[in-house]
Amino acid sequence: MGSERLVIVPTYNEIENIDRIVKAVMDLSMETDLLIVDDNSPDGTGRRIRELQTTYKKRLHLLEREGKLGLGTAYIKGFIWALEQGYLYVCEMDADFSHDPNDLPALFEACSNNLADVAIGSRYISGVNVVNWPMSRVLISYFASVYVRLITHMKVRDATAGFVCYRKEVLETIELDKIRFKGYAFQIEMKFKAWKYGFRVLELPIIFTDRKAGTSKMSGKIVNEAVFGVIRLKVSSWFRSYRRD
Repeated sequence: MGSERLVIVPTYNEIENIDRIVKAVMDLSMETDLLIVDDNSPDGTGRRIRELQTTYKKRLHLLEREGKLGLGTAYIKGFIWALEQGYLYVCEMDADFSHDPNDLPALFEACSNNLADVAIGSRYISGVNVVNWPMSRVLISYFASVYVRLITHMKVRDATAGFVCYRKEVLETIELDKIRFKGYAFQIEMKFKAWKYGFRVLELPIIFTDRKAGTSKMSGKIVNEAVFGVIRLKVSSWFRSYRRD
């Protein structure tokens, strides 16, 4: 392991973005390793990563899965790998530049400087910082987080954010094998459990820009999982203890 920091990026058909996102992360002034979790992309994303590994030896890693198995399970696989390798700070982000790689150092520093255990790149902590989304999607996303706060009482303004840095201790405590959701509700469940265990959650403002290349993976099934999953998450929390060993 070259760095104590790792960025995890799940991919499915991201051939249009993969070269640029790898270079953007590799070129950051704060050195970090990068793990791509690819779901057997038909467009050759995984093959291209293997080619790029010859350029970024020991810093660019690839886990390949047999097919499209869901965002949440991709991150869980990446988190488990990160813990096995001994990384101290693990950041998740999208491959499509909706998350600006230049914001990564601020998220890592919030955790490494002991300001937070979970640092969230938040679209809604300082107004609504979303570019190129139709108003309907902005409203759905914004009020989804309002809904999550109302049901769970968790004081996070961007509960569905997918740009998050975790300290190793959080990932070790959460019991990754018991995370139940696969879509965007996965993001809510991770934050909720970190919060319930008493970890410090900090939101940092970012500007979210919708993808310019490739296609979105959002679906009605994913939205439904988030809506009803939040209620199940809250109810199940009544019947378990969140004590840290």
